Amino acid sequence: MLSHVSKRFGQREVVRDLSLTIRPGACFGLLGPNGAGKTTTLKMCLGLTTPSAGKITLLGEPLPERAVQARERVGVVPQFDNLDPDFTCAENLLVWGRYFGLTDAQSRAKTPALLDFAGLAGRDDTFIKDLSGGMKRRLTLARALINDPALLVLDEPTTGLDPQARHLIWDRLKELTKRGVTILITTHFMDEAERLCDEIAVIDKGILIAQGSPRALIAEKIEPDVVEIFGDGIPAAQIAAQPHTARIEQSGETLFCYTRTPRPLLAALADLSDIRTLHRPANLEDVFIKLTGRELRD
Repeated sequence: MLSHVSKRFGQREVVRDLSLTIRPGACFGLLGPNGAGKTTTLKMCLGLTTPSAGKITLLGEPLPERAVQARERVGVVPQFDNLDPDFTCAENLLVWGRYFGLTDAQSRAKTPALLDFAGLAGRDDTFIKDLSGGMKRRLTLARALINDPALLVLDEPTTGLDPQARHLIWDRLKELTKRGVTILITTHFMDEAERLCDEIAVIDKGILIAQGSPRALIAEKIEPDVVEIFGDGIPAAQIAAQPHTARIEQSGETLFCYTRTPRPLLAALADLSDIRTLHRPANLEDVFIKLTGRELRD
């Protein structure tokens, strides 16, 4: 739990008066564009950096005073894999278990079930260099579970993975929440957040700008229907669409029309040449773009 937490680096305030509570057993998504303060927030939640103001508790333990004790019940999947390339899959789990005070016998007993959970059954003696990117990511997830964590923290867990690997990790995370594990996840994939998260907090420039379930945020923050328009006839399409839309945005060669009355909008576009249209329901990405803008963040 974060209560009125702020973090400054010199004169720059990267997190400002942030308050968050994660319900036990829920999957909580922390979303925001690059530079929004997500990584700093995660580091403060884990007791790896001290807030400039405010209070943080992790699994009931005050931070940073009892950060070491709290982290004994936390599993972490970092943004970039940091598996030991000199060890096999089983040896990586064995060494990680030692950090949590597990005996080698205890870690070996857990290894088959963890590797099976990660879709790596039979890979005990496989070295890291012989794993694909998806396999490495799944092994990092298995490693994070060696201590039976009450809280699992994942920083962009499926970046760079193919659709099959992403779906397997999604299935495994859903299984964990069913077991009662609390999950805190950051991701730039809005479909991932929409599928997995019970609640979402969107931060930008260190400030909380929206919070709620994905469905509630979509209903509250955005028009229910979106018509995307492509093609050379966009200027004429924009004029025809204007009376039937709440908002029109252009990104590259695509026109986004947000509306509560899609039928009149589609009818107005039907006779125009040189355009193609895609009518779809609004989603979490639409909400995110509306809240944080379309400009590129580095």
